[in-house]
Amino acid sequence: MVRMPLSRAAWVGVLSVVFLPAIGAAQERPERFERREQATEIPVTVFHSTQAANLPTAETLAKGEVLFEISHRFLPAVSDGADALWGFDGPVYNRFGLAVAATDRVMFGLLRSNLDDNLELNAKVRLWDRRSGTTSFMVGAMGGVAWNTQTSVPADDNESQAYGQLMLNVAFGSNVAIGLVPTLLHNPVIDDATSESLLLIGGHGQIYLSQHTSLFAEWIKSARRADLEFDSGTFGIELETGGHFFKLLLTNQPRMNPTQFLGGTPFDFTPDEWRVGFNVTRVLAF
Repeated sequence: MVRMPLSRAAWVGVLSVVFLPAIGAAQERPERFERREQATEIPVTVFHSTQAANLPTAETLAKGEVLFEISHRFLPAVSDGADALWGFDGPVYNRFGLAVAATDRVMFGLLRSNLDDNLELNAKVRLWDRRSGTTSFMVGAMGGVAWNTQTSVPADDNESQAYGQLMLNVAFGSNVAIGLVPTLLHNPVIDDATSESLLLIGGHGQIYLSQHTSLFAEWIKSARRADLEFDSGTFGIELETGGHFFKLLLTNQPRMNPTQFLGGTPFDFTPDEWRVGFNVTRVLAF
């Protein structure tokens, strides 16, 4: 049999049949090299806000965020009726607050209440958080130092106060969260020349009805003392929208800064002694 030489066109055809499938296979990435969606870990969250009505939660802001607060407690009781516009006629105790997140876990804050011109510097740290199934846990610590620069009674150079707190928070699913806040308070009564330290505990809970609406309640168990005979109780509704938290509440505690409300209240927790109040906070990201 006579072998005929292949033409140049025939050689091109043979090479195409042999090598093009291999080249095409080389261009297709093996399955193990395909880009896959990276799972984004959802941050642990227990409470949505950094505070309940008065007590702090273990939540912190993201690094660089700033929290601005304005809060009021109206002094007339709701039971005063129409003569006091059911508690809204005032006067009021007010509080301004500013906090800055140094990291995702550390915040520094400044608070001022017009009651005794109480000025406070504080720091807050989120120590630990964990999720186990549908249950989330968070632990934080907070401490502050306050000065009462214009007291209504002589303070005998005893106007400074301090406190330290541990925040223990747990959420069951996405709708129910509770917190315990054991606290050590130094010098709860500034018009007493003898400074003392008081160990107390606060508890609070929140039920989230929707993404933007929740109900909350808080109780602070304190020691009985003259003019501060009763524990502080508060309940209300929280509205959350666009970086704002609006808390509308009823309480027997008109005092707002920690070294003031932690020591107790002169009013019993009965409807006749309930006062109206609100907290408004705004998170600012720069």
